[in-house]
Amino acid sequence: MSYFIRNFITAAVMACYTLASQAELTIQITEGAEKAVPIAIVPFGKQDTNLTMPVDIAAIINADLSRSGYFKALPVNSMLTKPATPEEVKFRNWQVLGQDYLVIGQISAAGDTYDIAMQLFNVPNNEQLLGYRMTVPSSQLRRSAHYLSNIIFEKLTGRKGDFDSRIAYLTTTVEVGGRKKYKLEISDADGFAPKTIAASYEPLMSPAWSPDGKMIAYVSFEQKAAAIYVQALATGKRIRVTHFPGINGAPAWSPDGTKLALTLSKDGSPDIYTLTLATQALNKLTSSYAIDTEPVWSPDGANIVFTSDRGGKPQLYIMPSQGGEAKRLTFDGAYNAGAAFSGDGKNLAMVHGNQGDYRIAVMDMATRTVNVLTAGRQDESPSFAPNGTMILYAAQKNGNRQLSAVSVDGRMHQTIASQNGEVREPAWSP
Repeated sequence: MSYFIRNFITAAVMACYTLASQAELTIQITEGAEKAVPIAIVPFGKQDTNLTMPVDIAAIINADLSRSGYFKALPVNSMLTKPATPEEVKFRNWQVLGQDYLVIGQISAAGDTYDIAMQLFNVPNNEQLLGYRMTVPSSQLRRSAHYLSNIIFEKLTGRKGDFDSRIAYLTTTVEVGGRKKYKLEISDADGFAPKTIAASYEPLMSPAWSPDGKMIAYVSFEQKAAAIYVQALATGKRIRVTHFPGINGAPAWSPDGTKLALTLSKDGSPDIYTLTLATQALNKLTSSYAIDTEPVWSPDGANIVFTSDRGGKPQLYIMPSQGGEAKRLTFDGAYNAGAAFSGDGKNLAMVHGNQGDYRIAVMDMATRTVNVLTAGRQDESPSFAPNGTMILYAAQKNGNRQLSAVSVDGRMHQTIASQNGEVREPAWSP
């Protein structure tokens, strides 16, 4: 079922908040790693050989850089030596192995606090590119590893890393007796530490992150009536922001976090509105007999792109965020819906349909050129990584709906599987 149509299916929702951990997502690189830059991440040395680490810093950096698609990490068992300090580095050993870059590190501990030092080297040039030191509590070790990955990634690519970001997604599991349970969950971008934000025996829909990453808006149908809720992640406190008769759907945050764009049918057909959260003031942007839905803001807040079938079939349209003329944006393909902007506004991801296949495509906003990135038959719900290099989406695989990711150039593909049922409607945090 297309994402465009699913926004108009009603369900009864009972939301709740819990910090109970769920099965982690597992990420498998399925295409593109062979074209990546060779890099060796040596297991970090310990000042005290008896030190037991809660997490493996080097292994997390290895996984981060590998799944970015830009780097191919050398297996530890292929390393000739394992230096822990710059003085121990013998560049010839790594040149023989064909490595372009080398990462080493050292760890020491004092109570519950860890001191971490990391160095990055250019192997062909026999030079150190950077060094970094940080002191963190044990509870922050995993996040610190992601932070080091970000530093390395930015140094070598010129782009900011997003390894410490999070993803939201919806899961469906079947309980004993065949009853389905639906959950809204969030996890780290690498699938670690999933937490349930809302749960129901009826479907949940359309999670959307606030710009500061502290809240999520989503659609619920409690008390047999459609409503949109905004929920704080730190406390679980939530506020019902709309509950008009008919459709209340597809919430999307404005870049400054003060408004939601959404779909309401309180006046008849589904139209695009903006809601100012502080005052509850509504501004109606479209007025037609067609289905207008799935609004998304441009990163500068000037425009809104939305899906409409006003031309006969679902296509993307763009209009000023304060209201005005809506202009058709997509013409290639019989179906284009579910838009998502990259953070810099240069690219627009979408679900692109032709002859019954629904695939993820990206439009260059400067040239309006559309490039189809995936080959699935039922791909949907694209969401850009914060740095704009990858697109997360839901795909039909082996009879189940799972998450997948593809690089913007289409070179890198990943499958993100759950051990706990189907996964759909992903949303990458800012």
